[in-house]
Amino acid sequence: QVQLVESGGGLVQTGDSLRLSCEATGSTFSYYGMAWFRQASGAEREFVAAIDRTGGNAIYTDAVKGRFTISRDNAKNTVYLQMNSLKTEDTAVYFCAGDPVPTDENRDRAWRYAYWGQGTQVTVSS
Repeated sequence: QVQLVESGGGLVQTGDSLRLSCEATGSTFSYYGMAWFRQASGAEREFVAAIDRTGGNAIYTDAVKGRFTISRDNAKNTVYLQMNSLKTEDTAVYFCAGDPVPTDENRDRAWRYAYWGQGTQVTVSS
């Protein structure tokens, strides 16, 4: 089992950058597929990005391609989301999620992920 704690959210302006971190407890972090999801107020939770166990393969939702980068450091039990060129529509609570049985399929689906953090708020003002 793993516990996930996000950090790095905040209030920024359009065009700014933020880096979110998600630190995992437990010794099996390197076995987990990891992802970031977000949920805007009044909206459903949506997929943002996912990364495989080694960090060699990442996927993104179209809305963030070219602006966001997911990465991980297994030695630090941490997954990151570097967010550049932020837009007002990126405003949401961002959640990291862990999949203990990762495959290449359905990595953008919330049901794949058994473990979730508490979320960190990102607010982008114009």
